[in-house]
Formats: sequence, C-alpha cells, structure tokens
Amino acid sequence: MVIMGVAGSGKTTIGEALARAISATYVDGDQLHPEANIAKMSAGIPLADSDRWPWLAKVGETLRPGTMPVIVGCSALKRAYRDFITERAGAPVLFIYLDGSRELISRRMRERTGHFMPTSLLDSQFATLEIPGKDENAIRVAIDAPLKEIVAEITTKFEEWPS
Repeated sequence: MVIMGVAGSGKTTIGEALARAISATYVDGDQLHPEANIAKMSAGIPLADSDRWPWLAKVGETLRPGTMPVIVGCSALKRAYRDFITERAGAPVLFIYLDGSRELISRRMRERTGHFMPTSLLDSQFATLEIPGKDENAIRVAIDAPLKEIVAEITTKFEEWPS
C-alpha cells in the first residue's frame, strides 16, 4: 500500500497508525529520497520529474512482495508516478489518497517542526496533484477527522476493497 497525498496531508502519522492497526511495516518515503532531493526541497525548490524517477523506483522496490505487508508514505502525485511504482513493485499496489483542503494542510505544515519541506512548496504540490481516478487501484479518505477515525475508515475500505 502507498499512503499518498501532498506534503502535510499526514502520510507519516496515518501510515504509522495504519501499520500498527493491520500489523504491517511502515516506511517513510522521505527516507528513500537521495540527499540532493532533500537539499532541493529544503531550499524551497520543487522537484522535477527527473529528480523523482530514481526515488519512485526505490518506493516501488520497497513494495515488492515479501513476508509482511508494507505501507510506504509517498506523495505519488501523478498517475504516471503511481503506474511506475506499481510496475516496479511487480504486484498490485493499493493507493490511499489523503484528501484535504489547502487551508487545513497549510495550517498543519506551519504547526509541524523538524521537517525539511517548507510550506512555500505546497502550491506546487497541489498544482502537480492528479487525484486518483475511479479506474485506479485507489481509496480516497478525507483527513479532517481524528486519526483514530481515519485509520478505521481506511481499514474498513481496505477490507471491502476487491483484491
């Protein structure tokens, strides 16, 4: 599974809580970025696709089938990125899109500490975002509820999802 959405949508918080709920391993996709990508984003420079492809390859490789379910937090903003991740994983990948308003996410980003992604890049994230279509292997979840409710909703939708 990939927990996806723009920066500040709660990928890590929700991904870690979901992993505990379903006995999976959570991997923060930010840890898979090359140092050059982190430096660019820290400087307020949006990544280009050429920066993203090697990172997305690592995300997909992390999702390859193993003994334990894996959840990766990854923005996966474009359909082409999601298709590429699925291809590299070599198996179906369920994308869980964390849907929230720009205002809510901007507020959350301003309140968090110790993260390299500046709020100034949020506009470029929303401009790049291609919301998963109905024909994609994706679940859409609103993030304006308490964490426990969000995880419960994801778990229920996951259990109902046709494999």
